[in-house]
Amino acid sequence: MSLLSVKSLSVTLGLPLVQGLSFTLAPGDRLGLIAANGRGKSSLLRCLAGQLDPTSGDITRARGATVALVEQDATAALLALSLRDAVTTASHDRAFLDAVTSRSLFLRAQNSRTFARPYSAARAALAEADLAQDRQFGADIAKADQLRRQAAKLKNIGINSGSDLLITKTKQLKTRAERIEAAARPAHKDPSAGAIRLTNSGTHAKALLTNNDTEITTPDLRPLFKTGQKWIGKGDRVVLLGRNGAGKTQMITALLHAITQGHATIKSTPTLALGHSDQALAQLPPKATPFDLVTAFKTGDAAARSLLAGAGIRQDAQSKPLAPLSGGQKARLAMLLLRLQQPNFYLLDEPTNHLDIEGQEALEAELLSQGATCLLVSHDRSFVRNVGSRFWLIDKKRLTEVDDPEAFFSGELG
Repeated sequence: MSLLSVKSLSVTLGLPLVQGLSFTLAPGDRLGLIAANGRGKSSLLRCLAGQLDPTSGDITRARGATVALVEQDATAALLALSLRDAVTTASHDRAFLDAVTSRSLFLRAQNSRTFARPYSAARAALAEADLAQDRQFGADIAKADQLRRQAAKLKNIGINSGSDLLITKTKQLKTRAERIEAAARPAHKDPSAGAIRLTNSGTHAKALLTNNDTEITTPDLRPLFKTGQKWIGKGDRVVLLGRNGAGKTQMITALLHAITQGHATIKSTPTLALGHSDQALAQLPPKATPFDLVTAFKTGDAAARSLLAGAGIRQDAQSKPLAPLSGGQKARLAMLLLRLQQPNFYLLDEPTNHLDIEGQEALEAELLSQGATCLLVSHDRSFVRNVGSRFWLIDKKRLTEVDDPEAFFSGELG
């Protein structure tokens, strides 16, 4: 028995987002919906909830079934609901998908793929299936080329000999080659939602930042915790761990103030060049245009437009206020602006909040390959595990260094 059945569903909003999608949900299924920013996840969920009519296809709900849609920006009425009350999850949190889902749907404009596995195992199976399809495509094209070469040889022989049989055989070989080419399908390639690239301007200083038992407080000066003696060295990727309200963002704020304006107990090397991104992307003024933000770095007009296009900002949106941009587009723009600042120290507060999985993996790769020095806060467990080289934990009003984040993730610490 299925609670929900989708058959040959297509959704077009300006451009085709989904075509020919079919799947079912049975009681107990927990389906992870995976796709890059702007590829139709939210539109599909609205179709399933009855808030948006699909372009074509059918959605069948079991009698008595109620679909509740929790938007990514939850309304006040939805905040009281538990996760158990939700029917499908669209998420960019890889660890969450691995822990919660039992099936994975990779949403594609055509030929979406479903696997009866959580995200990581399903991603590996998808890569294997795409590789097999790519190999088959190569074999098919090679076979068609071989048939065409045989047809060309027979055509020459047939013309010289006047043999009608050979000419007929030539036509048959060419027809077979055309059929093989028409049926051949290359492996799916997702168009990038925009590149993420960072830079590391370098410094000769061994310690970029030192804390001499700094007291971190709330904005109204209530004490939260003390840092003890802490330092961040060149190449360190320090992850700040702690429960909500423990003071992570306040520590980021204190460090930002110390670097830009000075502080009695927080010292930064004179050669420190800061790159900062906050979780609300407040460094992006909503009335500014992407073009103005980039050209402020003296890039020149043509280079600015090329950089913005590479970051996934279309030309028609480059000179308009950036407020209407998606969260993913704003996050990629923020990473572009960080790169143009040429920092040697990154202060990152929830940098993956608005990035799709492709963007998260690209940011991870950049931080690692550039040898970047950073202090970051993130609830993304996969990102923390992949990027962090040191871990600071806010626990019992003290900042302590721990070997890894696993005890905190499991609830044993913090």
